[in-house]
Amino acid sequence: MKQVTQNYKTGELKLVEVPAPVVREGGVLVRNVNSVVSVGTEKLIMKFANKSLLGKARARPDLARKVIEMAKSGGILEAYRQATNRLDRLTPLGYSSAGEVLEVGEGIAEFVTGDRVACARSGFASHAEVIYVPRNLCVKIPDGVDYGSAAFATVGAVPLHALRLCKLNLGENVAIIGLGLLGLLAVQLAKASGCRVFGLDTNSDKTSLAQTLGADDVSVIGIDDVERNAMTFTGGYGFDAVLVLASTTSNQPLELAADISREKGNIVVPGMVSLNVPREVFYQKELNLCVSKAWGAGFDDPGYELGGIDYPYEFVRWTARQNMAQFLDLINDGKVQLEPLITHRFKIDDAEAAYEAILADTSGQYVGVLLDYEGEKDKHQTRKLLLKDEGTPGNSKGKINVGLIGAGNFAVTTMLPSIKNLSSINLMGIATATGPSGKYTGGKFGFEYNTTDYNDIPKDPNIHCVLIATRPNLHANLIVEALSQGKDVYVEKPLALSLPELTRIIDTIREHPQRLMIGYNRRFSSLSGIARNAFEHIREPLFVRYIIRSQPFSKDAYLLDPIEGGGIVRGDWGLLIDLAQFLTASRPVKVHAQALPTSGIYSLNENLAVNLTFEDGSIASLMWLVNGGSAFVSEKVEVLGGEIECIIDNFRSLIIKSRKGKNSKKWRLNRDMGHRNELEAFFDAIQKGKPSPVGLDECINTTLATFAIEESLSKGAPVEIDPEGIWVV
Repeated sequence: MKQVTQNYKTGELKLVEVPAPVVREGGVLVRNVNSVVSVGTEKLIMKFANKSLLGKARARPDLARKVIEMAKSGGILEAYRQATNRLDRLTPLGYSSAGEVLEVGEGIAEFVTGDRVACARSGFASHAEVIYVPRNLCVKIPDGVDYGSAAFATVGAVPLHALRLCKLNLGENVAIIGLGLLGLLAVQLAKASGCRVFGLDTNSDKTSLAQTLGADDVSVIGIDDVERNAMTFTGGYGFDAVLVLASTTSNQPLELAADISREKGNIVVPGMVSLNVPREVFYQKELNLCVSKAWGAGFDDPGYELGGIDYPYEFVRWTARQNMAQFLDLINDGKVQLEPLITHRFKIDDAEAAYEAILADTSGQYVGVLLDYEGEKDKHQTRKLLLKDEGTPGNSKGKINVGLIGAGNFAVTTMLPSIKNLSSINLMGIATATGPSGKYTGGKFGFEYNTTDYNDIPKDPNIHCVLIATRPNLHANLIVEALSQGKDVYVEKPLALSLPELTRIIDTIREHPQRLMIGYNRRFSSLSGIARNAFEHIREPLFVRYIIRSQPFSKDAYLLDPIEGGGIVRGDWGLLIDLAQFLTASRPVKVHAQALPTSGIYSLNENLAVNLTFEDGSIASLMWLVNGGSAFVSEKVEVLGGEIECIIDNFRSLIIKSRKGKNSKKWRLNRDMGHRNELEAFFDAIQKGKPSPVGLDECINTTLATFAIEESLSKGAPVEIDPEGIWVV
């Protein structure tokens, strides 16, 4: 199928052929009939993508600071590689569309095949022939509304939500600054609410159009005496509310809004403008400023958008979805006119030319732009796409044919760069939830095909090994499926999120004894190997202290979700436990964990200390802390025993001190986190017919230890780790 994408690294905007998505639980598959190009938003995206790396850094200083912090911690080359790899991918454009339901996922009762729906959200309601949309991001279209009009549902819900935040009552005065598409929709919505509307723009054609759509009066900024006209319109009081829908780097719209507002008035800013608040006028008038977020409650809430969980009606009257439905009803009732706003229509095949014209437009000709999707309704949309000329699959004799499931940040920035030049492997299939990511990543790293159906990878008879880099909640099922098909498996941490999942994996591997490797990479750092060798002849228990200092997790990080990510402990703590197990060469038998209170500042278990006791008497003190802030981001490992001390600092240096005075020091230009060594060791084991580089018993010990940490936190006491009955070596 065809889809419009943007590359943030090169700036290239292209219409590409990608596999169609598959329907998933909790959502529907939709054949787009129309989608709206949000000229203001998408023009900003294109301009940002076309900037140089320096220009991008200047435009987004917040992201630039993160790269600088990464460079301080891991080295300049590593930071540059991570940053450019994150930019170098195909990002789908578009966030407002309408079409026909093709398939309905499990758990969906309100939609059936053939329903007409309006769809929302970037990443879902994209400019593509077929899209997958979660339940709460689509609504049914009233019978009297055509697809072209319905495609504006998300766009229209943005000013509708902003007007609600203005807290206007019947007959009150509202000024709307910026009469682009959103501003002209806001004019009609405000009139439908019974308000008196005053429109402002720098373009006289747009102010004239605003009057034809119902504005009671208008002024042209830079030509008319705006403040005088505003005072005349409001009887000298100023506006009850001002809605700023302009798009400019200037602070002038906010200053103007403050000047024409009444005392104690409301200023709501959905537009992309500078927000340097002019304090004196805000102080004198006691003005209220609100920056509205998208199109309503639920936006950016994973539980609402992806989980299908709705808010209680009695507490949240207008959600994002309800605003979309309300906007469609207003169109159906004739209170919102869209035809005067639709200035251009393009076929999807002409999308590239359309965007070139939009980017070149400086006079504001392009207001409402629709993309039309043609073709037969029942046209088959392939979910598998060849990336190379068709030939004999897996024809690289003697090589390991590899399939990858998942192409998120870790796979793109770390895993694939680590293996792309390995002579022992042949990259065959890559499976991703969205077509653009799989197509671009697959083509960039030399895969033979990409697919949006992950079942294609384990079921491909030519694939020998499956790499799994998805969200943790999918790991267990994917591992079992791949092992059952006779494939060797490498999975990013964690192995499992629950005891039943772990038991199922063990039962499967007993029946299908393939290699199974978990991405506990720290033990494969060259510095970790040297440290372990330093204690090779020590015949006494060791003491290990491992401290990770990181920034707090983002509140919407998937790892914090107990369903999707398993929580911090089950999702991430295995890497600390595994390294301690590796350095002591002994299995953990007891856990005692304590966490700092969240105090409303930190997420659950973000500041955690764990004491591990090992079978040979060794002790490990493990800590993961975020309360030090970004200035203290680092990792430090200390190992002591037999009058030897090893210190690994941020995996860039290693100091070994001995009573005999044989001290040594190792340095690395960039952090050696062990990712490449780990994957090389795994593929070497496959090629030479050797067992997995890390024994399954060690992986099970680590997984059980993460479960025991949570039990210890719950009980407030130490907990024994007993693998008996789970796995017997």
